[in-house]
Amino acid sequence: MTTPSGGRDAVPVLLYHAVMDDPPAWIAEFTVTPRQFAAHLDAIAASGRTPVTVGALADHFAGRAPLPPRPVALTFDDGFADLPGPTAEALAARGLPATAYLTTGALAPGGRSLLPPAPMMTLDQAKLLEQYGMEIGGHTVSHPQLDTLTPKALRRELADSKAVLEDALGHEVAHLAYPHGYNSGAVRRAARAAGYGSAVAVRHALSSDADDAYRIARLIVRRGHTAADVEAWMGGAGARIAPYRDSAATVGWRLYRRARAAVRGPVFAG
Repeated sequence: MTTPSGGRDAVPVLLYHAVMDDPPAWIAEFTVTPRQFAAHLDAIAASGRTPVTVGALADHFAGRAPLPPRPVALTFDDGFADLPGPTAEALAARGLPATAYLTTGALAPGGRSLLPPAPMMTLDQAKLLEQYGMEIGGHTVSHPQLDTLTPKALRRELADSKAVLEDALGHEVAHLAYPHGYNSGAVRRAARAAGYGSAVAVRHALSSDADDAYRIARLIVRRGHTAADVEAWMGGAGARIAPYRDSAATVGWRLYRRARAAVRGPVFAG
């Protein structure tokens, strides 16, 4: 297992969105074709890594269980229409578990979200994902930039989506993905207070066995990423390793987005 300086073992946590041949323009950069996806999964299966859910990572961070040798986690954000069909089938065929983070306002009848139009799954298909071996997590109600919200709006986004998913599934939903990966100390504290046991960000970095349970780093998969890129990530290369401090550029961008939100209100940042 690749162990970087500081003794941290690299843990690839991949972030996928849609898997389709003809995606809407707004999500195309973060969409892979079914053929690409199959090649990625085959590279993961051949890597010798142990596939785990984010729940297993959270158990490690909480001291409840050790991680297996050379873990890897696959995650899916939003809940596009391919997820409970061919995407779930491709994962199940290779024995690969995954964690799906669902934006409830985009999936529930009459719901509203900031996501632009796209083919989406329905909320009642969440149980089907579990039948395929997927773990379900929350991705808020409307997909806002959480670090720009008022405390009241932040609590509502976190609590309401959690409650809707728990009602649909009949059990606790313990994991969260921050929309766009945007978070802050206040957002992480709110996630914990809302009852989430972990939260994933983006950062386009490898996670590690020493990562922050409420800011787990993920590698965002874009349409140009090949099986060779995935193989590099499986080897613990091709990206920096979390945890690390936010850069000055990241902090500055957060301040700009907050100022913009104060004038314009919640906006989609895709």
